[in-house]
Amino acid sequence: MIELAKILALIAVLGTAVVYGTDVFCAVVQRPALAVVDDRALVAVMGNVHHYGDRRMRVPGVLGGVAAIASAALFAVAGQWPQTITTVCAVAILLAWIVLCARISAPITVSSPRLLTASREQVRFMARWRRGDGDGDGDGRAFLALRT
Repeated sequence: MIELAKILALIAVLGTAVVYGTDVFCAVVQRPALAVVDDRALVAVMGNVHHYGDRRMRVPGVLGGVAAIASAALFAVAGQWPQTITTVCAVAILLAWIVLCARISAPITVSSPRLLTASREQVRFMARWRRGDGDGDGDGRAFLALRT
């Protein structure tokens, strides 16, 4: 049982490391890089980042949280109190992080569906343009040249 609790603790660390690592990357690299791009590029990039990230980042986050809770429970059942206290603290920190994200990041994503829709439309247009399909009104390259 102790070995299973340790494996779950390792899974919890790896799952949350993916989430925290992504957050650190965004804070340290992505945010300053996007601060110098124009509004069109910002909307296109961030719209797609949130489009994919909001769905895909749930997997390691939920996996890490569930593994941390299960690990704490197994350590408690086994009477391993230092490990139990440590994992319960980790679960509390994870819950605090979820609350923080739900209050700051999620409302921005949820309240801006027009931006997400606009960015998806722009990406679809760019994909058609790259394939040479145009925009339905002639040559897509000419249309793009007029817009920029």
